[in-house]
Amino acid sequence: MTELEHFKLLGIALAIGLLIGLERGWRTRDRVEGMRVAGLRTYGLISLLGGLSGILAQQGNTFLVEFVFLGLTSVLLVAYSKSLDKFEDFSITSLIATLVTFTLGALTVFGHITLASASAVVITSLLGFKPLLHSWVKKLEQQELNATLELLLISVVVLPILPNQNYGSWDAFNPYHIWWMVVLIAGISYLGYFAIKIGGNQHGPVLTGALGGLVSSTAVTLNLSKLSTSYPQMENVLAAGILTACATMFARTLLLTWVINPIMSQTLLPALLVMALFTYIVAFLLWKTARDLPIHEDIALKNPFQLGMAIKFGAFLVLIMLLSKVLKFYFGDTGTYVLAAASGLADVDPITVSMTQMTKDGMEIAVAAKAILIAVSVNSGVKSLFSGTIGNRALAFRVGGTLLCAVGAGLLMAYNINGL
Repeated sequence: MTELEHFKLLGIALAIGLLIGLERGWRTRDRVEGMRVAGLRTYGLISLLGGLSGILAQQGNTFLVEFVFLGLTSVLLVAYSKSLDKFEDFSITSLIATLVTFTLGALTVFGHITLASASAVVITSLLGFKPLLHSWVKKLEQQELNATLELLLISVVVLPILPNQNYGSWDAFNPYHIWWMVVLIAGISYLGYFAIKIGGNQHGPVLTGALGGLVSSTAVTLNLSKLSTSYPQMENVLAAGILTACATMFARTLLLTWVINPIMSQTLLPALLVMALFTYIVAFLLWKTARDLPIHEDIALKNPFQLGMAIKFGAFLVLIMLLSKVLKFYFGDTGTYVLAAASGLADVDPITVSMTQMTKDGMEIAVAAKAILIAVSVNSGVKSLFSGTIGNRALAFRVGGTLLCAVGAGLLMAYNINGL
C-alpha cells in the first residue's frame, strides 16, 4: 500500500473520530475547558490512533492494535474514575463510544471503509437521539415490552428453524410458510396496536390500513372489525382503515404484476386502478367525516401481540391451501379459475405471482388476468363477510357496499376495455 493510500485511510479515520466527537463535544459543551474526559479533538485523535495502530500492525506487529486498545482502555478508566470525583455522572456511554471510535479507526485502514463509515453514522445517531430514545422507554408499558419480545421469539427464533418443504398427499402443508403467515398476522396486530396508540382514535386505524395493506389487508380487516363491536360509534374511522387497506391491496396486486410482467399489468391497469381509486376516495370521505365525531373515550388497547387470532388464521390458510391443491389435482389446467377463487379466499398474492409468471411461460394473458381478477373479487367478498361477522352491521354496510361497487366498476371496466 502506498503512502498516498495510507494518507487517504487515515483521513477517513480522522473524519470518523471528528463526527462522533462532534456529538459528544456538543453534549458537554457547557463544561469548562479541561473538565471533559474527551471532546471533539480527542475523539479525532483516538480514531487516528486506531488507524496508525492498524498500519503498524500490517507491517508485522500483529498484536499492536490489541496492545494499544488495552492501553487506551486503562487511560480512559483512570480518567473516568477521576471525573467521578467532580461530576455525579455514572454513565459509561462516552467511555464505550471512545473505544468504539478507536476500533472504527483501525477498521478503516484494514480496508473496511464503508462498514466503518456507516457504523460511525449509526453510532452518532444513537448518541444524538438519546432524549427521544429515553422518552420511548419511559412510555413503554410492561405488556408492550413482553409483546415485542414474544414477536421476536416467534419470528427470529422459531421461524428460521422450521422446515421449508411440503408435506401431505398434495404437498399442501409447508410448516415454514404457514408459520410465516402466523408471524405476519401477529405482526399486523402489533403494528395496529402502536398505530392507534401513536395516531390516536381518529388517525390510528387509517394508519394501520395504509401500512398493513402493504402486507395483508385481510389481517387489517380482522383486527379493525373486532374493534367495531366494542366501539360502535367509530364505524366510519374503522371502515376507513379497512378500506384503505383494501385499496392498497388493489395497488399492490398491480405492482406485483408490473414487476414480473409489465405487459400483464397493462391488461389489469384499468380494472385495478378503478378499484383502488374508488376505494381510496370512499375511505377518505369516511375518515374526513369521522374527524368531527365526538369521541369521549380512548380505545382500550389490549395486548398488542394477539397470537390466538394469528394461529386461527394460519389454520384457515392450511385449509385453503389444501383445497387449492385438491382442485388443481382433479381439474388440471381447466381448474385455473376455480383455483383462483379458492386462493382468493385467503390471499391474492400467491395466485397473482403464479399467474403472472405463467404468462411468461406461455399462458394466455387474458386467462391469467381473469384468474387474478377472480381472486381479487373473492378476496374482497371475504373481507366484506369478515366485517359483518366479526364487526357490526353498520361496519359491514360501509365496507361491503364500497367493495361491491369498487369491484363491480373495475370488472365492468375490464370487460369494456380488454374484453375480459
